[in-house]
This record gives sequence, C-alpha cells and structure tokens, in this order.
Amino acid sequence: MTDWTHHSFPDHEVNLVFARGLAPDALVGRLRDLLREPLAHGVTNGWTWAVHDMLSFEPGDYELVDYVGISQGGGEIVVFVTEPCSAKAHGPDFSYYRDGRMVLHFSFEDVEQRVGENPDHLSAELLAANLIGPGADCGWGEGDDHDCSDHRDDDEERLVKTIADFFVLPSPPLAAKVVAR
Repeated sequence: MTDWTHHSFPDHEVNLVFARGLAPDALVGRLRDLLREPLAHGVTNGWTWAVHDMLSFEPGDYELVDYVGISQGGGEIVVFVTEPCSAKAHGPDFSYYRDGRMVLHFSFEDVEQRVGENPDHLSAELLAANLIGPGADCGWGEGDDHDCSDHRDDDEERLVKTIADFFVLPSPPLAAKVVAR
C-alpha cells in the first residue's frame, strides 16, 4: 500500500479513506470542511474512497483528521494513515469508524495493541493470518543472526490484505472518477 501511495502521490504523505454509507460528495465535502482537500477520489465496489494529504494545507495546522465526525449519521470509515510520522520512520496505522464511533485502531508497528470500542473487531482474522497470537512470532530465537524488520514489508502486505479482505475493500491502484487539483 505504501509503495502504491509513494508512486501515485509523490511528495505527499497521504491517508487513504474508504467510506460506506456516504455518497462521494458527502465524503469529499466533510474532508474539505476539515481542510483536507482530496488528491483523488471515486467509487469502487460500493465503497467511496478518497486520498488526501495527512496534514492540512493551512500553515501550522498539524491536527489529525476527525474521522469520528465524518462517520456520523450512519457511515462506516476505514482509514489507512500511510506515514503517521515519516520523519521518524513510523509504520502505517489503521482505524475503523462506524456511526460516529471509533470501533478499532492500531499501528502496524504493534498490532497486538488495539484500541477502540471493540478492539477485538478483527482479532479472529488477525489470528488466522498469524499477525497476532503465538503464530505471529517470526520464529527466530534471541541471539540468532536475524533482524525481524527484514520482513516488515511482507507483514504489512499481509496485514493490509487481511483488512481489505475482511471489509471487501477495493485494491489500489484505484481508478479516480474525479481528480482534484
């Protein structure tokens, strides 16, 4: 996913948002109200989607996006923050909002630390994919000549696939019906 966003939106740190229960104009309007102009948006397989800069276009505005507010009124929002802190090389994070509530949130760096109204919302799927639980350990013992970060990209791809399969999300690259800017 992060490879796709780097190639499709060079020089941008972006969030990828999928919405169900919100028309494209509603999602785009709510993002614009929060000073997040979509770089691209469209509709694919029943999901409205938008890619927007992580930060506001206003100087000095580093606030996070209020996806809770965007999902109010019956919407579901799935969000991938692809580069939460690129300067510190932090991994992506994932959030799921439904009807004005944060159901689930976790960082790709520590999937075991899930928070939200239902932190176990994806637990069965994450366990089956060996992303959490006893099978999640890479299998190398302490002292072995191994760096677990060597296979981080594979783990991230498996994590994105697990999330996308659960929610039946369309896969990037997405075809934009409307391109902003």
